[in-house]
Amino acid sequence: MDIQKIISDLVEKLTGNKDLIAKFTADPIGTIKDLLGIDVDKDQVSDVVKGVTDQLGDLTGDVLKEGAGFLDKIKGLFKKD
Repeated sequence: MDIQKIISDLVEKLTGNKDLIAKFTADPIGTIKDLLGIDVDKDQVSDVVKGVTDQLGDLTGDVLKEGAGFLDKIKGLFKKD
């Protein structure tokens, strides 16, 4: 199975679609099957997810980092000095 082809096909379909990116983040195996009609071995999923995330400009990571940063700010408001 050509991992690079899978990655490029997924990036093409995910680009600009936040709903699909969220679905891919939550369930990469199911999303790959839905979008490409193929089954990916569990061993290959991490390579595919990393490749897709890297090529998307780490959009999914940025969303998670922003969310974590926001939560840290909220926690800081309630921190006792």
